[in-house]
Amino acid sequence: MTAASPTPETLTVVICAYTLDRWAGIVAAVDSLRGQLRPPDQVVLVSDHNDELLARARRAFPDALCVPSDGPRGLSGARNTGVAAATGDVVAFLDDDAAADPDWVKRLLDAYDQGDVIGVGGGVLPAWQAPRPGWFPDEFLWVVGCSYAGLPDGRTEVRNPIGANMSFLRAVFETAGGFDPMMGRLGKDAAGCEETEFAIRARATVPGGRVLLEPAAQCRHTVSPDRVTRRYFRRRCRAEGRSKALVGRLAGSHAALSTERVYVTRTLPRGVLRGLAGPLRGDWAGIARAWAIVEGTAWTASSYLLARLRRP
Repeated sequence: MTAASPTPETLTVVICAYTLDRWAGIVAAVDSLRGQLRPPDQVVLVSDHNDELLARARRAFPDALCVPSDGPRGLSGARNTGVAAATGDVVAFLDDDAAADPDWVKRLLDAYDQGDVIGVGGGVLPAWQAPRPGWFPDEFLWVVGCSYAGLPDGRTEVRNPIGANMSFLRAVFETAGGFDPMMGRLGKDAAGCEETEFAIRARATVPGGRVLLEPAAQCRHTVSPDRVTRRYFRRRCRAEGRSKALVGRLAGSHAALSTERVYVTRTLPRGVLRGLAGPLRGDWAGIARAWAIVEGTAWTASSYLLARLRRP
């Protein structure tokens, strides 16, 4: 395909699910699609090697196409199954623990109004299921799969969208291939970055193609109590470092870290300074947030370097 493509008119939403433990979230995700101002043309729910979940989904969602993953176990395999079943011009992905705002579909499609746009991601707001810890910095909301401090406030070109809320032209998958199963999350494993690798590959395959962030196309991403612990924070940072090292081997370190360089040199130092100045405003938790930024950066960077040293 070329970057100059007709404006897409139809959209398929793919939801990938792997466990009945998230059933309430799956129901909320599907219900949010039923309430869209501009309804999706197709909803595909992919069960990641869970027959019980698939049977229950088929009973609960007769208006959706519920299919078993025919790829390897993991998020990438499930997403690729959803892409293969999709009929829309655009394939959008919504996490099984996220609920889309009523204008989500419309805003995603509207962002494809220029012919060189091959992908659009939206804003991901946290839906805290437990009190947010005072030490948790906005700069590290990516740890819980949400939009974080440092991302653009308006529609603009980005390297890759956040996986919980993203879309690509279906034709891009026909040209660039699918998500790499080596990258996708497996069950509760915190590794990921498959959307980063795919977006880099898609842009390389479609010269001149752009991936946009449309922050107004929002969803609410559930943050369960187990994700607001220091243990999860550190585990997710380590996983991010390993994943970025793998993306670097597959796509090249320059492309893999292009966004992170600005994030590390500008966003994080400002966050540390803002946190340290917190007590001047009566915000004593600012010091804890500043330390969390330092700690999170150290865990992520050390994990990245270790992964790079272990494999050529």
